[in-house]
Amino acid sequence: MKKPFEVIAIIGKPRDQQAIQTHKELYDWLMEQGYRVYIDDRLSEILDDVPQEHFASLIQLGKAADLAIVVGGDGNMLGAARVLSRFDIRVIGVNRGNLGFLTDLNPEDFHSTLKAVLDGEYIEEERFLLETEIHRHKQIKSHNAALNEAVLHPGQVARMIEFEVYIDDTFAFSQRSDGLIIATPTGSTAYSLSGGGPILSPSLNAISLVPMFPHTLSSRPLVVDSKRRIKLIVSPDNRGTQEVSCDGQVSLPVSPGDEIHIYQSPNMLTLIHPKDYSYYHVLRSKLGWSSKLF
Repeated sequence: MKKPFEVIAIIGKPRDQQAIQTHKELYDWLMEQGYRVYIDDRLSEILDDVPQEHFASLIQLGKAADLAIVVGGDGNMLGAARVLSRFDIRVIGVNRGNLGFLTDLNPEDFHSTLKAVLDGEYIEEERFLLETEIHRHKQIKSHNAALNEAVLHPGQVARMIEFEVYIDDTFAFSQRSDGLIIATPTGSTAYSLSGGGPILSPSLNAISLVPMFPHTLSSRPLVVDSKRRIKLIVSPDNRGTQEVSCDGQVSLPVSPGDEIHIYQSPNMLTLIHPKDYSYYHVLRSKLGWSSKLF
């Protein structure tokens, strides 16, 4: 019987020695199981006992592998997702970070759970990404993708900025605030949650717009259909340069008068989870919600 996965990539730049050990354990165990295994080439100098032909770039891994195992916290998953979503590849995470909303597997005893997943016992779900484009004088100056959120903010100096929000080219509202968080359901438990945004179930096709410290009491988070195209027009009177931050990892400079276009990416990230995965169990454990009463 054909295995669901034959070529497996191990991804994620480790922050500490324990995470490096997890990479090595995964590599050795997968090789013993008879899989073709490749490793993120950012680890080639650290894992010097792995043959060089087993290292490849993220793009090469996306093209060649059936499954990517991302080791680390959600930050590593976000970085990998922006690249891997372009390819036909499944992704699962081993949690070596703090919160770990996107990383299911326990690094201490991944063997039995991962074996079941590799044998085809898993849940599959698709998560959409956002595309962000900075338009200046009718030209696209920069763009990037985000799995969690795109955030308009003032950059290094904390100051209020003014901007208008359009949804499908229809004016929605103007705002004077510290910025705006535009989040996917995946990102609704990240920065958006800290800003008072709603938690969106991952299967929802929706985008939330969460104001950051608005200079009015009437401003509230807004949830729109994910097929809507969001346009922010930054006031020409704003001082200095603003930024749009994608997943807190990539910054796109914004000048006064620029337009920011945010829309659902045509690419999807295909996440897989062990069979016993429950999104609400993850929420309860990560957010400290109460257990059952009876």
